[in-house]
Amino acid sequence: MQRITFDLDCLRTFSTGMELGSFSKAAVRLGRSTSAVSAQLKKLEQQAGTPIFVKSGRGLALTEAGETMLAYARRLLDLNDEAVTAIQGSELEGWVRLGLQEDFGETVLPKVLGQFARAHPKVRIEARVARNAELIERITSGRLDLALAWSDGSVTTPHHERVMDVPMCWVGPAGEPRVWQATADEPLPLASLEAPCLLRTAATDALDRAHIPWRLSFVSPSLAGLWAATVAGLGVTIRTPIGLPATVQQLVPVVSGLPPLPSLGLVLHRAQAQPDPATARLATIMLQALQDVRPD
Repeated sequence: MQRITFDLDCLRTFSTGMELGSFSKAAVRLGRSTSAVSAQLKKLEQQAGTPIFVKSGRGLALTEAGETMLAYARRLLDLNDEAVTAIQGSELEGWVRLGLQEDFGETVLPKVLGQFARAHPKVRIEARVARNAELIERITSGRLDLALAWSDGSVTTPHHERVMDVPMCWVGPAGEPRVWQATADEPLPLASLEAPCLLRTAATDALDRAHIPWRLSFVSPSLAGLWAATVAGLGVTIRTPIGLPATVQQLVPVVSGLPPLPSLGLVLHRAQAQPDPATARLATIMLQALQDVRPD
């Protein structure tokens, strides 16, 4: 069989276009013309020896081969970029202060810290896991360099980047899903983090719009307490699919009798418009890691 070496530039264009949902946007981000992007995608398809796109309405969708190609493209690009920074960026020094939500403490933080430490052993990272309000306050006051936080669009910082929109979901104990019948005499039990909480507000707003009576059955300052209460059956809660432990499960609104929920923005805040090289590199690794936990 003929040995094929995929063009990394073509793979980067392909991956960026799928990430942004538009190859015209990818052309702008990568500083290329739309015709150059089209040529790269055609070259990639020729190298693959099989179609990776299929027409879907007015746009394009991935074939099965295209889905496989995208997964490998991301892995190859991650490895390439890590190799470049390990060779060229190992002399970075300094101190980066990172803040993020508890949802990402086990799913994203270990990978980010491990990859960054291997490439830049001379840079110290101070990581802080906190709630949204504290993260925003620390970015604004200059006590954090980077912060990954949820957003409903009501609070912004001068230097922020919307990473993705993540669907919110009702969450109950793992096992057979149950129907949550709520009445005036028996309101829906709701387990929640302490206020202020964007997801708690979204949950109560959705229940109010659906005219479903509810009560706060459990309030916790941490996710660990919230999961314990949910597993114990003290009430349903609301999070996103990211970082759910195996002891809980998403509830399907139609089946569970709960109302549908909107999406929530995920935003990366920077303290400075032009961060130092160490902070900029950590932000890049963070954004790459988030693609691996993006809900389908």
